[in-house]
Amino acid sequence: MIQVDINAAVRKDTGKGVARSLRRAGQTPGVVYGAGDEPTALSLDTKELTQALFHIHRRNAVVNLDIDDNGKSVKKNVLIREVQVHPVKEHVVHADFSVVALDKEQVFNVPVNYTGKAKGVDLGGELSVHFPTVPMKGKPLDVPDELVVDVSALNIGDSLAISIIEVPAGASLQVDADKTCVEVIVATQKAFPEEEEEEAAAEEEAPAEETSEA
Repeated sequence: MIQVDINAAVRKDTGKGVARSLRRAGQTPGVVYGAGDEPTALSLDTKELTQALFHIHRRNAVVNLDIDDNGKSVKKNVLIREVQVHPVKEHVVHADFSVVALDKEQVFNVPVNYTGKAKGVDLGGELSVHFPTVPMKGKPLDVPDELVVDVSALNIGDSLAISIIEVPAGASLQVDADKTCVEVIVATQKAFPEEEEEEAAAEEEAPAEETSEA
């Protein structure tokens, strides 16, 4: 699993007004939970946080938080718990973290990157992905941030099982190895756009059925 370093500072004041002031100053409010301690309110440099989030987008990662607590440096290994993004401006407005023990096994959903273009797709088939992620158990740093499966050789009707996935030492898949993770199927037949338009026009022009009164 990849690691990223992010700096943070403990903030004593909380509330919406404080959060707005932080954002105006180029800071993002956050909270770190776990390890039996009370949640700690943080402020993080928005630019640094955004760059780190962009780097680990859709991948599992251990964040090494270097927290300035009134001049004292406190280091915590955490996972990203939730990131809130402004619905219009799309910038980060809040981040939550959970402390993680690097020496204890956990189950993570690891994304699968299906690479290459299947032969069957060139012949008109469709690539059907059954497992965009797979559950994997291991210590955080033993679990990969993504898994790679090459689908180039697949023809229409071919499939690959979970067992094809290469598992690194120290980690194990938590799903039946015989299950299909990806396959190439016959493409779903759809009407051409022109035919769809003609059918819709015909329905609109068709006279309504007359009803007779008894």
